[in-house]
Amino acid sequence: MAKLSTDDLLDAFKEMTLLELSDFVKKFEDAFDVKAAAPVAVAAAAPGGGGAAEAEVEEKDDFDVILEAAGDKKIQVIKEVRSLTSLGLKEAKDLVDGAPKPVLEHVNKEAADKARTALEGAGATVTVK
Repeated sequence: MAKLSTDDLLDAFKEMTLLELSDFVKKFEDAFDVKAAAPVAVAAAAPGGGGAAEAEVEEKDDFDVILEAAGDKKIQVIKEVRSLTSLGLKEAKDLVDGAPKPVLEHVNKEAADKARTALEGAGATVTVK
C-alpha cells in the first residue's frame, strides 16, 4: 500500500461530507481506542494555570445540534438541513428520515442557536447538547 502524504489525506477529507467525516472520526476512535478532543478544550488545557474550572467553561462552547423529529413540514426541514450543512439533497433527506440524528456537531453557541431557530421555524423538533 502506498503511503499517503498529509496533503493527500487533507484533499481526501475535503471531498467528504460532514456525515462521512463524522463517521470516519468514530471509526478512527474505535480503531485506535482514542477519543478526539475538541480543539477548544485542548487549547484551554495547554496553559495549565487556569485549573479545571477554566477548562469546564471552555468546553461549554462546544455544542451538538440534534434533529429529534422532522414534524409535518419535512421538505422545509430538509431545506434547512441543506442550508446549515454541506449535505446534498439525498444526504439531507436521509438525515431527516433517520432522526434523531446530529445535524451539526462541535459548533459554538451562536451557531447552535441559529441552527435550532432555523430548524424549529421549519417545524422540526431540535435538541442542543
